[in-house]
Amino acid sequence: MGGGGLSESVSRERADAVIGPSTPAPSLFQKTAENTIQAVNPFTIAAIVLACVFGGALAGQFLGKRLPRHHLQEDSKDIVKLGIGVVATMAALVLGLLVSSAKSSFDKMSDDLTLEAAKVVQLDRALAHYGREAQEVRSTLRHNFQAAVDALAGPDEFQDAKLRGMRESAGEVQDAIRALVPRSDAQRELRSQALAFAEDAAAFRWLLLLQEHDSISRALLVVVVLWLTLIFVGFGLFSPRNRTVIAALFLCALSVSGAIFLILEMDDPLKGMVRISDAPMRTALSILTSN
Repeated sequence: MGGGGLSESVSRERADAVIGPSTPAPSLFQKTAENTIQAVNPFTIAAIVLACVFGGALAGQFLGKRLPRHHLQEDSKDIVKLGIGVVATMAALVLGLLVSSAKSSFDKMSDDLTLEAAKVVQLDRALAHYGREAQEVRSTLRHNFQAAVDALAGPDEFQDAKLRGMRESAGEVQDAIRALVPRSDAQRELRSQALAFAEDAAAFRWLLLLQEHDSISRALLVVVVLWLTLIFVGFGLFSPRNRTVIAALFLCALSVSGAIFLILEMDDPLKGMVRISDAPMRTALSILTSN
């Protein structure tokens, strides 16, 4: 019994030394939380932000009625306003960083899409100069590129399946080009150029697909929303209690939630209301189909 337990312990230590210690699998709660965060769309998040921020303003007005008079004196107001100014400055800086990050991600994906369209046009031109032997490859290229354009312009619920199909057919054109048998030095050079263009286009497509993830930290977003809620609590604390003030606070909260909505929309340029333009892809497709 003792020898068997000792040998089992030694075997486990050797296995850990070779493949590393085993890590516990993520719990069901962790998986559910991650899937829930990824499944929530920007409009729902913006509505939650609106409820939190405007609710903070109403909570501030409620506290203003309940607090004793000496808590609302001028000295207290000055300190509270100073604290709100500090939090507002931090919130403005972080919001600026979020906008910059989302805009950079949006522009980068738009540039990659334009470069892929240009590489596809160059590839088609090289295959056209190759000769009739490459007509089947050109037909395959047009078909795959048409599927890519339809996937980008299609509804969000069907886009994931189409993008998976694009991933599966990414190497189809390269394989067809490699199967070409050049009969002259000119065809050999055109085959090499076409293969290089196809690899570049496939690389840009893979880069486009791999960049399809959230670059905005959800924890950072939660902290910003908490700061904004705290700011609006301060607004409501010392504001008059009438309909005009409530309407102004609601419009301000709506503007803040709209900014969060735009940030989240730009962070996912392939889906939602704010998408990258597919005009370069459609222009390239018209060039492919006209020749």
